[in-house]
Amino acid sequence: MKRALLTLADGTVFSGLALGYEGETVGEVVFNTAMTGYQEILTDPSYKGQIVLMTATQIGNYGVTPQDAESRQVWAEGFIVREAASRMSNWRASQTLSDYLTEHHIVGIHGLDTRALTAHLRDHGSQVGVISHVDLNGDSLHQKARSAPTLVGRDLVKEVTCQNAYEWNDGTPPLLPSATLRSTPHPSSTFRVVVMDFGVKHNILRSLVDLGCRV
Repeated sequence: MKRALLTLADGTVFSGLALGYEGETVGEVVFNTAMTGYQEILTDPSYKGQIVLMTATQIGNYGVTPQDAESRQVWAEGFIVREAASRMSNWRASQTLSDYLTEHHIVGIHGLDTRALTAHLRDHGSQVGVISHVDLNGDSLHQKARSAPTLVGRDLVKEVTCQNAYEWNDGTPPLLPSATLRSTPHPSSTFRVVVMDFGVKHNILRSLVDLGCRV
């Protein structure tokens, strides 16, 4: 397994193994305590500009399912896990977490002490970090992290919003192949809802359609 480093802006270095796309990424390191839902987290526009650390011990054991994405792409800048599952078990899944990260050019790291990292972020606050598979010099990565811009004052809305107005017709997808997708609401639906897309999650739109709204 290829070695990787995570270096924070305060100089703290964590050594681990490369995960996902081979390269280097920078972002604000934050942690998430969810035990499931990693695909939804990765595709959540609110994580734009951030490297997400999952505190659960093993991530990726049920793979990735296209219908579970919360937006059109992965928004997280990087991904950190204690152990990335090497095998997946889920009849709905189409690919592994590692393959998904590689496909979307997301640089990740696993095999590091995520408990220590979480405690460090809790005690010292979220800060910019760099994950690298190609530069394994801690001092070099420290300088990159220190010189990287923070999220303060950055207009993230223009980076995650849509370019044009669109109509959303999809309801919640069925869990079973034999089930029927909830029908598209008729134009004369009782409720016509305008959603301001500043990085909306698909599940919000699906839920509105399920309630009979024209979105």
